[in-house]
Amino acid sequence: MDDPRQDVPRRNEPRLEAETPDSRLGEPVTEQPVMEQPAPRLNQTRAGIKPRAIPDPQADLGDPGLYFNRELSHLQFNIRVLEQALDEAHPLLNRLMFLLIFSSNMDEFFEIRVAGLKNQLALGDDTTGADGRSPRAVLKEIAQLAHAQVARQYRILNEVLIPALKAQGLRFRRREEWIAEQRDWVRDYFEAQIMPVVSPIGLDPSHPFPRLVNKSLNFIVQLEGKDAFGREGGLAILPAPRSLPRIIALPASLCESGFTEYVFLSSMIHAHAEEVFPGMVVRGCYQFRLTRNADFSVDPEDVSDLASALRGELLARRYGSGVRLEVASNCPEALTGFLLRQFSLDEVDLYRVEGPVNLTRMMSVLDEVDRPELLYRPFTPGIPKSLTHKESLFEAIDEGDILLHHPFHAFSPVEKLLHEAARDPAVLAIKQTLYRTGADSPIVNALVEAAGNGKEVTVVIELRARFDEADNLALASRLQEAGAIVIYGVMAYKTHAKMVHIVRRERGKLRHYAHLGTGNYHSRTAKLYTDYSLMTANPELCEDVHRVFQQLSGMGRTRHIELLLHAPFTLHERLVAMIDREADQARRGRRGHLIIKCNSLTETRLIQALYRASQAGVECDLIIRGMCCLRPGIPGISENIRVRSVIGRFLEHTRVFHFHNEGKRETWCSSADFMARNMFHRVETCFPLLEKKLAARVRKDLETYLVDNCQSWLLQPDGHYVKQQPGESAAISAQETLLYAYAARA
Repeated sequence: MDDPRQDVPRRNEPRLEAETPDSRLGEPVTEQPVMEQPAPRLNQTRAGIKPRAIPDPQADLGDPGLYFNRELSHLQFNIRVLEQALDEAHPLLNRLMFLLIFSSNMDEFFEIRVAGLKNQLALGDDTTGADGRSPRAVLKEIAQLAHAQVARQYRILNEVLIPALKAQGLRFRRREEWIAEQRDWVRDYFEAQIMPVVSPIGLDPSHPFPRLVNKSLNFIVQLEGKDAFGREGGLAILPAPRSLPRIIALPASLCESGFTEYVFLSSMIHAHAEEVFPGMVVRGCYQFRLTRNADFSVDPEDVSDLASALRGELLARRYGSGVRLEVASNCPEALTGFLLRQFSLDEVDLYRVEGPVNLTRMMSVLDEVDRPELLYRPFTPGIPKSLTHKESLFEAIDEGDILLHHPFHAFSPVEKLLHEAARDPAVLAIKQTLYRTGADSPIVNALVEAAGNGKEVTVVIELRARFDEADNLALASRLQEAGAIVIYGVMAYKTHAKMVHIVRRERGKLRHYAHLGTGNYHSRTAKLYTDYSLMTANPELCEDVHRVFQQLSGMGRTRHIELLLHAPFTLHERLVAMIDREADQARRGRRGHLIIKCNSLTETRLIQALYRASQAGVECDLIIRGMCCLRPGIPGISENIRVRSVIGRFLEHTRVFHFHNEGKRETWCSSADFMARNMFHRVETCFPLLEKKLAARVRKDLETYLVDNCQSWLLQPDGHYVKQQPGESAAISAQETLLYAYAARA
């Protein structure tokens, strides 16, 4: 193969404490600050995830010892994200970003994964998973690991990042650090901006404990004295106004020379809580935040109008059952116990934190700070040469398939294709799936314009895309008002496929064009996520896309599809068959090799197929960003399987499946991960790269990921991940290599 290290920029930064293997993950720092401690590699054993014994090579492939737990593996991915906050190869503000992404990821982990396990127990379902762990056992291990990592997150923030930001002239002022002029400004800001919109709630028989919105910032306040009605002080709840920013910049005139300074909204409320309760004495004011169950399901047998049902469920999501309580570290035991009882939670669900309880809201700082030297260098995405010499995208696609690799390639050609189709008098019809996008996105604007121009526009919108349901409801309304036909897909199956189908009249005949992708039609995430997208006029491939759309919009038996693999019908079966084909070739003494790159690997039968392939001698290279339930490196079972996770500037999102196939190589891209939900409960597509030069380019991309020694983590047989290091070799970052190859040459 071509050496992917050619043209790779060398990086000579010193390796970080985060990469030394000596310290134990999650143990609290007692005598030394974080910066003086060697930061740990990720080790599940030390983190509280107990490895299973090595199974016998003759063991049944259903042996629980062959599988890692899905939820614990998901949590390990979040911890790898947190590790980036210690990696000095990232610019300082991006290290802060990774720490805040960890918070956001943990919020969703509790809202969905922990909530799901708690629901199982509430229903009396203690069924074990493929790994042999019961929900009760998994929750116990999650608690051990999550408590340690959340505590570690705040130590990194307080003892590493905040001091480093201060050294760069960015200061977060705590209350005790305010100078007199700043205290005066904070008081004026509180009276003008905060006081008019706060709504304190005294707790008494006529004012029971309020129903608090999921993840909202609140304060529990201890009061002493009598109010205007003669009521004795007790407890009150003070919700922080959701309309106000959580971090406020101080005027430059009040900042130390050379500094940009910020104060927390929570500090302002703490400092002036007594003004909210005039005449009362505030004996204590403590911030807290409740995380609720945010998952929901719609029973197809009970729903006649999916959109209406979802609107009701969205309201309910804000007030689901509690799953986690975060409180300020100095909150007294009596008050934390009171709060736990109010939310029907146990002590294990309580997280005491040394700082703001809603760290995710600090993300606003990244948008406000004008310090480009503390952020990743901006880059200009590339445009394939085949698109630069033609005015019309249809002409360019006519000459051959076009493959884009986002964000290294610009997303604009995809948007241009829709806009050109909307305005082209020869275009008769446009069909598109939308999973995550925005109601005001360029893609949607093009569809609205097309409908206004008299095109037949059909859009399959997945209303149940988690946490994007409200946006998708608004999107559906906008498209319907424009005259487009909006379809909500198949009730029992989420439509997760990424497809566009365009019909155009050319020289008296109808010509078909298609776009297929591994990621969403979202211009913002296309700058942050790695994805492939294919623009093609291949007649068979376009006809397959047309048939899938007919299947989604109409009713009837599955029509024969020539080239696409299609979930929930043929995708799983064919993937297993292609893995088994490599195994058969290896058993006959021929080379067997496959590369699988996706976000998650959890589906048991696919894992078992990979185990069979490994046993037959197939070299299996797996690039799995997040959850991986497969256990590599087991002698006699998975010793030929290598699993790596790549965490870097961009979120790895491509799904690519490559098979050696006796030298007749096959390379496929897909919207689906190796998960049961993608194989059996979603509408997905998997498309072949038919043009050899495009397939070869993707294989070279995959090979680049396989030699990454800067941002990759190798999964070990006992479940821990080891960060790869260049050592004496040239430093290779796959993402930087691709940036250089595609973007810098634009």
